[in-house]
Amino acid sequence: MASALISLQSVQLAFGHHALLDQADLTIEPQERIGLIGRNGAGKSSLLKLLEGRIAPDDGKINRVDGLRTATVDQEPALEGPTVLEELAATSHQPAAEPWEREVVARQWTERLGLDPDTPVTSLSGGQAKRVALAAAMLSEPDLLLLDEPTNHLDLDGIAWLEQQLKQWRGSVLLITHDRRFLDVVTTRIIELDRGKLLSFPGNFAKWQEQKAAWLNAEELANARFDKLLAQEEVWIRKGIEARRTRNEGRVRRLEQLRRERSQRRDQLGKVNLKVDHTNRSGKVVAELEHVSHDFNGKPIIKDFSATIVRGDRIGLIGPNGAGKTTLLKIILGELAPTEGYVELGTNLQIAYLDQMRDQLDESAALLDVINPGSQWIEIGQARKHVMSYLGDFLFAPERAQSPVSSLSGGERARLLLARLFARPANVIVLDEPTNDLDIETLELLESLLQEFSGTVLLVSHDREFLDNVVTQTIAYEGNARWGCYVGGYGDWLTQRPAPDTKAAPTKSGKPAASDEPSNAPTAKPAPKSKRSQRLSNWEQRELKELPAQIESLESKQAALTEELSSPALYESGPDKASDVQAEIDAIGLTLSEKYARWEDLEARQSGD
Repeated sequence: MASALISLQSVQLAFGHHALLDQADLTIEPQERIGLIGRNGAGKSSLLKLLEGRIAPDDGKINRVDGLRTATVDQEPALEGPTVLEELAATSHQPAAEPWEREVVARQWTERLGLDPDTPVTSLSGGQAKRVALAAAMLSEPDLLLLDEPTNHLDLDGIAWLEQQLKQWRGSVLLITHDRRFLDVVTTRIIELDRGKLLSFPGNFAKWQEQKAAWLNAEELANARFDKLLAQEEVWIRKGIEARRTRNEGRVRRLEQLRRERSQRRDQLGKVNLKVDHTNRSGKVVAELEHVSHDFNGKPIIKDFSATIVRGDRIGLIGPNGAGKTTLLKIILGELAPTEGYVELGTNLQIAYLDQMRDQLDESAALLDVINPGSQWIEIGQARKHVMSYLGDFLFAPERAQSPVSSLSGGERARLLLARLFARPANVIVLDEPTNDLDIETLELLESLLQEFSGTVLLVSHDREFLDNVVTQTIAYEGNARWGCYVGGYGDWLTQRPAPDTKAAPTKSGKPAASDEPSNAPTAKPAPKSKRSQRLSNWEQRELKELPAQIESLESKQAALTEELSSPALYESGPDKASDVQAEIDAIGLTLSEKYARWEDLEARQSGD
């Protein structure tokens, strides 16, 4: 069995009094594709720096295999070569190769990227620069590739390209991303950084969601048992004289230990509390576009586009970088007059806008003043809330209320913009790349809020899962400045769109490739409900009586195995043991499905339903 590329043992890392890693363990094996997830500010980027060797731990050990080569692509990569060709040729890992040989390989990559090799790196768009940085990192042929938000700035074509590259990658990769569809397609293991610990789950993001729910339930039950014991011991010690008379010093010491353990427990972080202030309804028609065309510096961006947007629509705009999504959005909102055509806005529109560049924030302003300048109270619907409490809803502690915007991380800036966005009455919400820098939990809460919003939503995004979960209609770029309207989200657009004949399409068929939609663990087909209405036999009555205990026993076993699966120690001897545990969990899941179906069938027959 090949040796682990790198392992962390009881690693400690803290900034100030905040522990990012608390006795954390981690092992990375050859040819693993690991997705690293966790809350904003949990320390994911710091962990990447530890693995690369850019920073050292406060305590603990990091063991690396001899000669380990790593390459990192940061969220905002800096390119050094004057041209694309020179950037790629400089990173090619061929020490003995002649310069012309490295140039040949670099030229092959520029063709794959669809870029002119002589293009100055300073003239590249954000998406192009990201693809060049990713290609340069892979050209260096590292044993371990470290990627921090690799899908940021990439359009759908770029994301599909990166998925394909990573699925063919022969080394190991550890990546940080909020893109759930990307995690499902690419990863073979999920590691969550949660309250200083690294919890490991085999499989992709969908599998992690199932396992994490069981793990959290097991943790909640264990904490409840602990708290009950602590409460009992606190009652005992308060008896005072009786406790001292018994001189049960062992029990006193146990209480002191319980108190220490409770004080050291890091409870699960709270969730962002998102609410929107609904204002008066807009008119039925929000915007009507007839035969709209628009040019930019002589280049056609939109040709003969017509659409009617009505109150309650949730519309997603998709297309390659540079296609003109933001331009079309501004035309819909009346912020930009089209070159040709006609746009009529509806009545009583109150628009809340989240810009993808995050340039709405004053770097020197205090958080308090960003939310509601000049007032300490916010009106949310019929409720009045103090701004300090409102900031707390978005996970900003009271002591940070006077901190300047410049002190915030990218994820915190995104949360602050959402806080300001939802502090104002609106019946039209406009979101331009809202998912950048948001952690997965906040993303899911934002999805829920938009689903419940009774007004109109206009959304520009490359996050396929977010689009599918939010939008009811899609406006998609179809090449040659043409735009089309489709019912449903990203997946619906894939099945409805005409066969693409331009380079704008992310795949070569009207449907996603089979490899783009990985299958999850097999699930049992529930037994069909019996339509009979009859008395149960004696043995069926015994079976019905015993089923709840059997189900409870299986659920307990499943929770214990899931907790075992999250232990890094399980992976020290390789992935086989973890695969065995996962197979047992899946088998229990199948048995549970069958027993639930059987229980439901027997209950229905007994009650005559």
